[in-house]
Amino acid sequence: MREISKAWKKICCVKILTEGPTTTIGYKEWFSKRINDNTPRPSLGAARSIEESLRVIPSELEVIKQESERKNLELGRKIEKLEEEKMYLSLDIDVQKNEVEKVRKEKRKIEEDRDDLKTQYKRIQLSMKRAGLGKSSEQWQQEVLEKENQGLKTKVTELGRSLHHYRSRNSTVELKGSLDKIEEMKHNIGGLEVALQNCKLQIEQLKAREEHWK
Repeated sequence: MREISKAWKKICCVKILTEGPTTTIGYKEWFSKRINDNTPRPSLGAARSIEESLRVIPSELEVIKQESERKNLELGRKIEKLEEEKMYLSLDIDVQKNEVEKVRKEKRKIEEDRDDLKTQYKRIQLSMKRAGLGKSSEQWQQEVLEKENQGLKTKVTELGRSLHHYRSRNSTVELKGSLDKIEEMKHNIGGLEVALQNCKLQIEQLKAREEHWK
């Protein structure tokens, strides 16, 4: 449109033809149908530029407003995403706090149980010392063997005295009684052996406890 307007405003020199007797009828027809070559025809590109010029071009303020709205929308989406991540992080923190509290309770309980075990062990040690059980396994074995030997020596001595007494008296009834007494002594010796085995078992148990508490 702008090019057409400029073309119409352009000053051109025109040759004026005066009609005279020499002008033929054919020339008149040609002159009436003559095309003005000075006026440019609109091309396809010009048509497109016309369509583009007819479009509503937004003002700078509207462009800034649209850009601001777009950025606000993007920021809103980012804020929503951050809020969602914050919520998940809060849940994770709560779970971790619960796990930490649970571990602390278990640790506190283990420490309390350990303190109770230490207290019980001290009480057992004190009871063992009062009862004479605070000896080592070797001392226990030595003491048991000494008691066993002493008991056997005593029984053998008594048995020898009885035999000597009854032999001197040469009495069948007294000899029978002595034999019964000997059987009773054998029975007592068997009981002592059982007691000795029980004592050895207790010593092994005490030794195992000592190894466990070290």
